[in-house]
Amino acid sequence: MHDKVTTTISKTRSTLIDVAQQLFAKQGVENTTMNDIAKASQRGRRTLYTYFSSKNDIYKAVIESELNGLYKKLEAVIKRDIMADDKLILLAFTRLSAIKEVVTRNGTLKADFFRDIWQVETVRKEFDKKEIHYLELIIREGFEKGIFQLSNIKQTAELLHYAFKGLEVPAIRGVIKLDYNRKADRELISNIVLKGLYTK
Repeated sequence: MHDKVTTTISKTRSTLIDVAQQLFAKQGVENTTMNDIAKASQRGRRTLYTYFSSKNDIYKAVIESELNGLYKKLEAVIKRDIMADDKLILLAFTRLSAIKEVVTRNGTLKADFFRDIWQVETVRKEFDKKEIHYLELIIREGFEKGIFQLSNIKQTAELLHYAFKGLEVPAIRGVIKLDYNRKADRELISNIVLKGLYTK
């Protein structure tokens, strides 16, 4: 019985998040009211306030939901049976295209995403830790198999995470166009990340 109640709660919460995401994407966060979300979800305001204390609270939940989708894609890369160096490059491209897809899909949320970057960052903290952990797993695997040579796995994972993160806004805005299917783009990222800038 308890499981059924829990499923209903999470299903209702999930529905409210989906509806809010669609409204935020269509008319922007500022122009969407809690009343709009309650009406569009065909739930009463009381139900909405049972799950979320404010619009800000539901906005955070929308970002969290989008990030969950992103990290499922990263998990799929981690599980791939490929060499650590290839996995690292695939992860870099996967996260960039997934983030671009999230922002593009969310329409007017794009403006809010950039204007409200600190709010997004607050929600992202936990997910960033996950991604650094994924990078550590790949780097450790590569180190143990003799593919990578480095002195500090954790620090390298953190630096790579922030380097990849720095590419997000230019990629979303189309200033930098990187495509995993283009060999030249894969080699460019591979040379910088894996080989550095020194001539050997």
